[in-house]
Amino acid sequence: MSPSNVSATQTRQPSASVVDKVHSFILEGIDLRSNRLSPASDPFWKGIRDVGTELWLDTGDLEGAEKIWVKEFSALTTNNTLLNTEVQKGIYDEIVKKAAAVLSGADLQTKVVEIAFILNARHGLRLAQRFGGKVSVELHTDLSHDIENAVAYGRRFRKICPEHFIVKVPLTPSGLVATRILRQEGIPVNFTLGFSARHNHVATAFAGPSYVNVFLGRLGAYFADNALGDGKNVGEKATLASQRTVEELSRRAQEPTRQIAASMRGASQIADLAGVDVYTMPLKVAAEGRKSLDGKWRSRRADDPQVALASGVEPRDVRMETLWDISPAERKLSEAYRTERPTSADQVVRMAEDAGSRDLFPRLSKEDQAQIASDGKIPKHDRWRERVRKGELAVDTLLNLAGLASFTQDQAALDDRIRRLIG
Repeated sequence: MSPSNVSATQTRQPSASVVDKVHSFILEGIDLRSNRLSPASDPFWKGIRDVGTELWLDTGDLEGAEKIWVKEFSALTTNNTLLNTEVQKGIYDEIVKKAAAVLSGADLQTKVVEIAFILNARHGLRLAQRFGGKVSVELHTDLSHDIENAVAYGRRFRKICPEHFIVKVPLTPSGLVATRILRQEGIPVNFTLGFSARHNHVATAFAGPSYVNVFLGRLGAYFADNALGDGKNVGEKATLASQRTVEELSRRAQEPTRQIAASMRGASQIADLAGVDVYTMPLKVAAEGRKSLDGKWRSRRADDPQVALASGVEPRDVRMETLWDISPAERKLSEAYRTERPTSADQVVRMAEDAGSRDLFPRLSKEDQAQIASDGKIPKHDRWRERVRKGELAVDTLLNLAGLASFTQDQAALDDRIRRLIG
């Protein structure tokens, strides 16, 4: 999760009249009832739907998705990386220039964040128009530590397309609070960048998001890339454990939280996680699965696959149980959040420390944050081993921080293109 000592970038909401102009601009030329695909059913994918798994594509590529999309698919999800990929193709350059005129008079930073919102919403509408399903649309990364503006933009996404949009909010202390507010208003939230059962236990208990995630491919890569083991079953075990704890907590909720198996890396995971609430599959994984799997599905919800560490790796240096076990401290924290209802990131962090879960929300220096960002999506375990051993950090926390840093870098690339285009 994001460190508590990151200050929120000051983003200003435009005036109500400008917001109305922006929303009209976003919706211009969009007719959600036209140009929609009429896909056929596929018995292969129907089989996995029948064991309880909803099928989403993890892409912003319209042409690529059209080659995969069948009746059994129900949604698409984008993120800062996927949107940046589409924007860098130049397909939205003219919209960026026109949007700048709509926002004349705003300061540069407000223009950039607002145009990024326009692009996200506009691309989401194009996906909804073509495929007719739900679409996850993501907040600007500047809002990851900004409760007020995360809520404001979440409301605006909802207003633009209430029948299709699901708002993606990153798993940070501020994101937890923002998600709770949005959910209390009935706005669906895809709470992203989760990496463990405990991440999602805490989030479900306090904020009640519509969806939570385990980025299982990155979990496997963390173990393999750092020579901690072969990475086999790490993400699968964490996802299945998270599915069970989320399902348990959701029994007492008015609206259940659903588990997403995210960051899928190979076709075998489609079979090994059958029965998990939702898959978000990259196009390559979906195509590979359709080609190589036999379509004989059985629910794996009750499975608990084994994970082995490499020879010579000390379990205390990894503390991999934090990925799938819910400790007494985390149960205590979840109950405290539910009853005391923190309203700020500082409260979220302080309560975690008081409950004995300081590794969920570590207080990191700027140097630490820069190092995590420089490592890329998969942190270098040797650099953090001693702090993991001491309980100051954990694998899920490191991957969460690295994931947010990676999205922030892609957001920065998108923002740079906007700045160049608007001069």
